[in-house]
Amino acid sequence: MTITKTAENGVLNIALEGRLDTNTAPQLEAELKNSLSGVTELDLDLSGLEYISSAGLRVLLAAQKAMNRQGRMTIHNVGETIMEVFEITGFVDILTIV
Repeated sequence: MTITKTAENGVLNIALEGRLDTNTAPQLEAELKNSLSGVTELDLDLSGLEYISSAGLRVLLAAQKAMNRQGRMTIHNVGETIMEVFEITGFVDILTIV
């Protein structure tokens, strides 16, 4: 998985490419843990994400909880396959997806 990150004025943009699974979820979790301090808005671009497992969902849920305390999190460009996973798991009711 490739993580592309830009930050400016309290806004953190992260684009994900590849697979967010058991092997790559710790990488994203560490990146978020090190980057969320002082962030009031987290924007995730999932246009390049091909697959997400329960481990990836757990990282997104943790990020959402963290951002609920300090700002907001928005998810953009969700592909059909990933959106189906969000719908089946009920994450469409938890996450802000645009």
